[in-house]
Amino acid sequence: MIGRHRPPELADVVRQAGEAFRQTHRLHLVQRRALSAIEHCRTAALGGHLETCNHCGITRAVYHSCRNRHCPKCQVLAKERWLAARCAELLPIPYFHVVFTLPHALNPLAQRFPRQFYGQLFAAAAATLQTFGRDPRHLGGELGLTAVLHTWSQTLSQHVHLHCVVTGGALGADGRRWIPAKPGFLFPVKALSKVFRGKFLAGLAAAMPPGSLPSDALSPARRARLRRRPWVVYAKRPFGGPEQVLAYLGRYTHRIAISNDRIRAVDGDGVRFRYRDYAAGSQTRCLHLSADEFLRRFCLHVLPQGFMRIRHFGLLANRSRGTKLARARALLGADPPLPRAVAEASTAERIEQLTGVDITRCPLCGDGRMRTTATWAAGEPMPQVAALLDSS
Repeated sequence: MIGRHRPPELADVVRQAGEAFRQTHRLHLVQRRALSAIEHCRTAALGGHLETCNHCGITRAVYHSCRNRHCPKCQVLAKERWLAARCAELLPIPYFHVVFTLPHALNPLAQRFPRQFYGQLFAAAAATLQTFGRDPRHLGGELGLTAVLHTWSQTLSQHVHLHCVVTGGALGADGRRWIPAKPGFLFPVKALSKVFRGKFLAGLAAAMPPGSLPSDALSPARRARLRRRPWVVYAKRPFGGPEQVLAYLGRYTHRIAISNDRIRAVDGDGVRFRYRDYAAGSQTRCLHLSADEFLRRFCLHVLPQGFMRIRHFGLLANRSRGTKLARARALLGADPPLPRAVAEASTAERIEQLTGVDITRCPLCGDGRMRTTATWAAGEPMPQVAALLDSS
C-alpha cells in the first residue's frame, strides 16, 4: 500500500509488480528500459547531488530524473522547451485540428512492426493532407502541418491515431501569394478518409520488412474487409490564432499513455485509475486492473528507440522551414513573434515560471539559498551527511 505522504504514481506500480511482469512477458529492450527508468526516476539509484543552505546549513538530496519520454515525471520541462521553439514558427492565421484514426483490426500489425506501422501512418496522413492542399479546387499550394502520434485510449487500450495541426491556408506554388482557407472549413472529411485509407493500405506492405508478413496479413480479402470498415478522420473547429495553437500543443505533444494524476490507488489488488468515458458524454469513471494487465497495456505504448512521435511536413519540414515560413510571414505582413523567455531560462528559472516555486530558496528557513556541495553518479553510494532534509 502506498503511504499517505504522497499520491500513488506509475513508478509505484513498476516497483510493486515490475519484476514479476518482466519474468512472465516477452518485452522489447526499449520496453524494459522504459520500465527501469520509470522505476528509478528521481531516486538515489540514478545519482544526484546534495544542496546545502548558505544560511541555516540544512542539507537536502536532489535526485536525477530519468529523462525517459515515457516517464510522467519528465515531460513538463521537455514540453516547455519544445513549445518555446515552436512559438517562432506560428503564423497569424487560423489553424485546423485534424485527427486520423486507424481501425483496431490493424492493431496486431502495430504491435509486431511498430516502427514501420507508425511510420506509414505519418506518411499516409501527411500525403493525404498535402494532396488536398495542392489541389486547386481546395487551396492550390503548400500547407504546413505538425503531426503527433497517440497510440492509446483513456483505458490504456490500443487506439492508434494521429493529431495534426494544419495551417488554415497555403503558400502558392510560385511563392508569390498566400492562399487562405475558407472560414471554418479546410477539407471535406469523407473525402479525406477515403484518400487516407487508400494511401495507408497501398504503402503498408511496402513499409514492412521483406518477407515478414504472413501471406494472409494483407490479402485481397482482408484489404476488402478493411475498406468496408469506417476509417475515421475528424476535423475539429479551427483554432482562433497562435496562442490557442500553443495551448493545444502543450496538452498533446508530450502526453504519455497515463499521467500520475489519473492514478487513484496502487495496492495488492492492482491499480485503480480514472478515465473519461466518451461514449457516456465524457463522464469521469474509475477502472480497476490487475498490476500485470495495467503494465501490459502501458507497454503497448512504448515507442521504438529513437522513433519521432512529433513530425513536421510541408511549410514546417525541417529542410525548408526557415525560408518558407519567412516568405509566408512576409506575404501575410506579419512581424516575427517574440521568442518565449523560457527558451533561454535555466532549469530553476523554468520551474519558477511554471509553478511559481523558487527551488533555489531554502525550504526550511526561507532566507538562504541552496548551493551544491556534493554529487554522485548513478550506481555510486550517496554521500553521508549528519542531517538530511526529507525532500520526498
